[in-house]
Amino acid sequence: MARYYVNDNTQPNGDREVRREGCNRMPLSRNRTYLGYYPTCHRSVAAAKTHHAQVNSYFYCSRDGHTQ
Repeated sequence: MARYYVNDNTQPNGDREVRREGCNRMPLSRNRTYLGYYPTCHRSVAAAKTHHAQVNSYFYCSRDGHTQ
């Protein structure tokens, strides 16, 4: 299980990216929202989708939940 956050800044393609705690490219605390403690990245992405329409996980730290 890990703690996950969603980046509050939209990416150029419209995604809001979910990142796992410890990511070396974690957004500043003022630019992210805590999602919670989840067993998989897929579950954290689903949680983020309750707040944002277009969500994906960050490829480099949460690869298991990333879609193309």
